[in-house]
Amino acid sequence: MEEVLSLFFILLIGLAIGSFLNVCIYRIPRDESIIFPASRCITCGYNLKISDLVPIFSYIFLKGKCRCCKEKISIKYPIVELINASLYLIIFLKYGYTLEFLKYSVLASLLIVIALIDFNTKFVYRSTVMFGLISGIIFWIGECLIAEKIIVNNIFGALIGFTFIFLIVITTRGMGEGDIEIATICGLFLGVKGIIITLFLSIIIAGIIAISILLFKLKDKKDAIAFGPYLAIGAVISITFSNHIFQWYVSYLLQ
Repeated sequence: MEEVLSLFFILLIGLAIGSFLNVCIYRIPRDESIIFPASRCITCGYNLKISDLVPIFSYIFLKGKCRCCKEKISIKYPIVELINASLYLIIFLKYGYTLEFLKYSVLASLLIVIALIDFNTKFVYRSTVMFGLISGIIFWIGECLIAEKIIVNNIFGALIGFTFIFLIVITTRGMGEGDIEIATICGLFLGVKGIIITLFLSIIIAGIIAISILLFKLKDKKDAIAFGPYLAIGAVISITFSNHIFQWYVSYLLQ
């Protein structure tokens, strides 16, 4: 019973923060405050009430429409809430009430914001980068204090993430500076093993998607494709399955 209540609590927290992520995703590219003013309908400006802001349930109750102007509300809002809550549950099931759970939950939420903004605008905003770097450093300091020693794994992880994408940027121009920043943040949070798996998976996933897009002629070769979302996907997979992937790879090499 206690475990069920814990899962329910984490679910609620994930949904609530997911709702806030929607605010960030919409307002950051428009250079608006993510705190003030209160949430409102982007069509008619109607100030949303508390009953309009209950994650998932408000969308269902209002049948996906604004209470005032009846304009359709994008399905992306409840989807973001569900994704964030699902990631929190998955991370909690692996790490429980630990510093790792808090750290990786913060990273997962940040990556949702960065990935969706990058997907929509092809741009990584400085405010999200600064939040990622500062929070990553705070968690690193906390882990060092708990371990009573300097942990270099995260520093090397950040250096690997930075260097790898930086070399790609200066040699091929196939990525942007924002991708360097995302990889650095992921390395700072995930450490050496985590960032290696993240980079490996993101390149594979991006390659598969890019080939599929070209085959089905959804885009032209000259069209820019944001790499940030693939780094985010790789990092999320690394958070939950890094040990399994690493063990599989080592056993494969030893065959």
